[in-house]
Amino acid sequence: MAGALTDPTRAPVAFGRRAVPQLFGELLRAGAAARLRALTSLCDLVHEPDRLHQAVTGGYLKQLKVLFRDEDPSVKAKTCELLHLLTSHSIGRQAVLASSLLPPLCQLLDDSSFSCRRNVHRVLSRLALLPAGAEALLSLVSKLMLKLTKEEDEEVQLLLLSTLTHCSRLDALPGLASDGVSLLGRKLSHRSSIIRREAAAAMMALSVPMDGKRQVCEDAEVLPVLVGLLRDKDVEVQANAAGVIMNTVIITTGKQRCLDLDVLPVLLGLLSEKHGDDDEEEMKKRRKALIMYVLRALTSLAEAPNGLRLLLEQLPLLEKKAEAAGPDQDIRRATQTAIQVITWTP
Repeated sequence: MAGALTDPTRAPVAFGRRAVPQLFGELLRAGAAARLRALTSLCDLVHEPDRLHQAVTGGYLKQLKVLFRDEDPSVKAKTCELLHLLTSHSIGRQAVLASSLLPPLCQLLDDSSFSCRRNVHRVLSRLALLPAGAEALLSLVSKLMLKLTKEEDEEVQLLLLSTLTHCSRLDALPGLASDGVSLLGRKLSHRSSIIRREAAAAMMALSVPMDGKRQVCEDAEVLPVLVGLLRDKDVEVQANAAGVIMNTVIITTGKQRCLDLDVLPVLLGLLSEKHGDDDEEEMKKRRKALIMYVLRALTSLAEAPNGLRLLLEQLPLLEKKAEAAGPDQDIRRATQTAIQVITWTP
């Protein structure tokens, strides 16, 4: 063993590769205090990549299942915290999905301890990053949507939205069947730009299938809010809102509703905005996504007679955008496609 125990909240830790099996062995001991100390020490250890690898590949994860039913709320919360740390790496996420931990873990979504519930949401959000994880969570989408309506903590709301976004990108139907368009619509006006951003991202995923486009059009409040978000100060909020509009204007009803909301001047205004060349690379990617969604939305809106009439007047702006695209072939092609649709004559 290492030196004398100096921190009463942690278990003494063996040297080298004996540490992880020793601490998992401590979890089987009687006494909640001993289990909690072992869990705390494990949480410290798995920040090291080699210890994390040892923990997830050594067959120890199955020992955590019994701790989900521990009478001590702190033990359950710390167990979920350990899982959150283990799923920080892809190998940990894969190991959890391959284990039998997911069903009992999901039961803790209704635990009385907020700390425990929050850690569960942290784990699920990370699992959803993998397609296999998102698929495994599809059966939970309805429950997660309901949780979103009741949750007040902003971090948990953000985790829920992230999980729902990844699940809906894989399959939007469970979210649509759970009144997702209406429920997510309520989060589009949230005071937090991060939550607005994630809510719009989830809405974009739901608006991909035809039924999603129809539901966005049928909800009287969603499209007006999305058009307003095109003026948001957060570029990702703008881009995600433009993405929903891009998807929605593919159908005739979506075109007419957006034109009635006077969306064209807003979209064209985004095209004409100028930004300095000193933007960071990540910001340039976000702005490119916004411009691509705007151009595709304009291309679809040009298929409507009243949209075409207005866009014919803006051809100089689009031609200027094509010239200003420089080496960016994606924006150049998208702009040229829009011009071809606008100027096409039968």
